Amino acid sequence: MITGKTLRDAILSGANNIANQRVRVDELNVFPVPDGDTGTNMSMTIGAAGRELENLPDSCTVAEASKVAASAMLRGARGNSGVITSLLFRGFSKALAGKQTAEAADLAQALQMGVDAAYKAVMKPTEGTILTVTRLAAEAAVKSSAAEVPALWAEMMAAAQTALEDTPNLLPVLKKAGVVDAGGQGILYVFEGMRSVFEGRGIVPAAEVTAKPKVSSDAAGKGVFTDDLMKVEDIKNGYCTQFLVHKEGGASITRLRAFLESNGDSVVVIEDDDVANCHVHTSDPGKMLTEAIKYGYLTNFKIENMHEQFLARQKQGKGLEKQAAAEQAAPEGAESFAYAAVDPERDYGFVAVAAGEGLKSVFTDLGVDAVVSGGQTMNPATEDILAAIQSVPAKTVLVLPNNKNIIMAAEQAQKLADRTVLVLPTRTVPQGMTAMLNFDPDCAAEENAVNMMAAAEKVGTGLVTYAARDSEFDGKTIRQGEIMALENGKIVATGTDIAKLTYRLARSMKKKDSQFITVISGCDVSDEDAERTTQLVQSKCGNSVEVSHIKGGQPVYYYMISVE
Repeated sequence: MITGKTLRDAILSGANNIANQRVRVDELNVFPVPDGDTGTNMSMTIGAAGRELENLPDSCTVAEASKVAASAMLRGARGNSGVITSLLFRGFSKALAGKQTAEAADLAQALQMGVDAAYKAVMKPTEGTILTVTRLAAEAAVKSSAAEVPALWAEMMAAAQTALEDTPNLLPVLKKAGVVDAGGQGILYVFEGMRSVFEGRGIVPAAEVTAKPKVSSDAAGKGVFTDDLMKVEDIKNGYCTQFLVHKEGGASITRLRAFLESNGDSVVVIEDDDVANCHVHTSDPGKMLTEAIKYGYLTNFKIENMHEQFLARQKQGKGLEKQAAAEQAAPEGAESFAYAAVDPERDYGFVAVAAGEGLKSVFTDLGVDAVVSGGQTMNPATEDILAAIQSVPAKTVLVLPNNKNIIMAAEQAQKLADRTVLVLPTRTVPQGMTAMLNFDPDCAAEENAVNMMAAAEKVGTGLVTYAARDSEFDGKTIRQGEIMALENGKIVATGTDIAKLTYRLARSMKKKDSQFITVISGCDVSDEDAERTTQLVQSKCGNSVEVSHIKGGQPVYYYMISVE
């Protein structure tokens, strides 16, 4: 038997181990485009649970430990690998519900339930990934369920290791790059950390891991951080206050939300059946807690003086790279949106994910209510998207993830929202823009979703970026820092001249029936260069198409190209 303390410590150990090894997992990504790397996403996902598990007492049950972990991971999940990790641990919560302790058979069932949930969440499961590794691991665990926990875990890990080593045989791209699947390796590190506790060796200690800088080119992000323009007196509600409300008697938190909103700002309240996680910036933390205790007992208090934080940050003089790393570790998303009750008079609202002030303005102009900061290098957490959804006072909220690695997190947020949510699986920013242009307020929600996606899928998306690592792809040797042109996700050309690659990409994407080409410039591109490149695109593509320019301000991509 294992106790709640053992399970709690095992998950903490797993969180530490993947955090210690996340850079190694990140390096397994074979596609050279700058991205929100697998190891980082998995580490941040399970790390969200670690922070809450540390507050559980030694007397906790396995049901309590698994529920806290699953709930925190579900909200903190980032990227597809993070969402799948959270779903695996959701299996623990379901299998161990109501149990004081657990035996090997319970853990085997928990793994199997988690794998089943993960496969159901992926529309087209790809074998040779984390899904394969965990599926074969769970099957081995079920076969060993009569053994004691350490023996079961050892058999399960042996099967997982064998499956991981076989991933290159299932995915040719892995074999060509000479690596195993990153997600599969990441979950093995998690299991390895848990094994240390199950075998009595204690929690794997957390190593000092250097913060990963935000992936960007040399000029990315300049001018974003403006502490030098602010004054400490500008912070009106100076205490960042967080706490958990353990609801009593099925208490509704709606009125508490309203109270926090009327007495502070940056309010975020995320709840499930039993607990509400509350966040507010206020000038009087005591007033917030006095009101909150009316709804149940309170735990996990955290009150920070933002005046002191602000002054300390100024004194330390943090550089751009360090601040960018902090932004990636804790994106603003969830703090940017205040909860809003549903307005029965309003049928539709919209949430989109985008990076860059220009793109945010474009989506706002198209009618999007809340734009979540995020994209390729910064995958927002489920709770960030949920907070944005909950800020839109509409009966039905349509969500546009605009990135293939954010769709699953949006789908998890959909399940947690207190209003109807439809996730449109837009994979690029141009798709999201076209989807919004095809919204019809007179159509039913489901009809709109179908029509908007049908229009989005007709859009060609081109991207001009740089290689984040040395790689070989489709027979091409690509060197770190080399400029790359991608058409609908596939690398089609590399070189050193950004403008030339951009107009060649646009010209190759143009079809006989193409009418519009939109050139979206990023934060690394000057206005002069953007104008010159747009003119080149027009001259090379001819007068049969209308070429326009949008100053998107996005990181990572020098240019995005939309062809319709």
